[in-house]
Amino acid sequence: MKVLVINCGSSSLKYQLINPVEGEVFAKGLCERIGIEGSKMEYEAPAKSWETKTTSPMPTHKEALELVIAAITDPEHGVIGSCDEIEAIGHRVVHGGEDFSGSVLVTAEVLAAIEKNNDLAPLHNPANLLGIRTCMDLMPGKPNVAVFDTAFHQTMPSDAYMYALPYEDYKELKVRKYGFHGTSHFFVSTTMREIMGNPAHSKIVVCHLGNGASMSAVKDGKSVDTSMGLTPLQGLMMGTRCGDIDPAAVLFVKNKRNLTDAQMDDRMNKKSGILGIFGVSSDCRDMEDGVNAGNERAKLAENMFCYRIKSYIGAYAAIMGGVDAICFAGGIGENAAGIRAKILEGLDFLGVKLDPEVNGKRQKGNVKLSAADSRVLVYKIATNEELIIAKDTYGIVSGSGK
Repeated sequence: MKVLVINCGSSSLKYQLINPVEGEVFAKGLCERIGIEGSKMEYEAPAKSWETKTTSPMPTHKEALELVIAAITDPEHGVIGSCDEIEAIGHRVVHGGEDFSGSVLVTAEVLAAIEKNNDLAPLHNPANLLGIRTCMDLMPGKPNVAVFDTAFHQTMPSDAYMYALPYEDYKELKVRKYGFHGTSHFFVSTTMREIMGNPAHSKIVVCHLGNGASMSAVKDGKSVDTSMGLTPLQGLMMGTRCGDIDPAAVLFVKNKRNLTDAQMDDRMNKKSGILGIFGVSSDCRDMEDGVNAGNERAKLAENMFCYRIKSYIGAYAAIMGGVDAICFAGGIGENAAGIRAKILEGLDFLGVKLDPEVNGKRQKGNVKLSAADSRVLVYKIATNEELIIAKDTYGIVSGSGK
């Protein structure tokens, strides 16, 4: 089976053509700057050892998807003869609200329910809907499946997801913690449980660390808490997001600097985090270079970043009554050995003992980082959100899954 996975942003379209059973990636790439001057497309066919980057006008997502279809069906460098070989299309949808606790076959009712949650993710959900509708127009009759970032975290208990605001704000406005990166947290925790031999009971902390970062407490395979909230702004310090902050500090800065709501939102989402403290870049690699060069603000940013992750590990160990495994995923989690070591430093009281030699090596795939005598397993796990989307899509379309 071949499943086309689509992740549609406001001005971008990521895609992969995957065999969900074998996990083989036939083609993958990215369309950037859709509707903006200088739009470009990346295309890679791993089995053919072929990749290319081209510039081409993409006024809308329709033209972008047409380019994707042309690339994967190209007689010379394509991977399929025609779209007839695509059996289903899986779409990443950021926010499912309380309506969706799992992936679903797209129907008119599902589209309406996703649109109803647009207020909760005004930058993402409309773009995700656009991707679904574009695929329905260009490939009519193909089943489309929506896979939600928030779905995995719908198992959180109410004492974890509720905010201590007037109750009517939850009942009338649906203001609560939802969490994101759900497909990654599910993949990583499921992989960890498989490594552990699929025990009936397990307590796993997942650290999905990239430019956007989040953590989750996964008990017996279910998410019982996560760091992101109503929006991805809550929780950890990130590349450009501030993470947890006193709400009164927001009002204080907004009033003192005479900012609009939009300007304050931009300040917290795009000018804070590592960028705001370091002042040079939001990239963890640049921050680490700064640390090595003795830059004091780089050191502060690194210390803050690691401190907050460590504090969440402690909190999640407390709510689960211990921890069996800590997993690192995402661009930073999988590659930044120094960051991992700094996060885990001082957690020996929980039974965490890192193997510094293994942790310091560059290794692909899933790698055990904990010492032989560590009571807590520590793993680096290569997350694969696209594969989860493809598997869910296959399961729903074939009737073998949800």
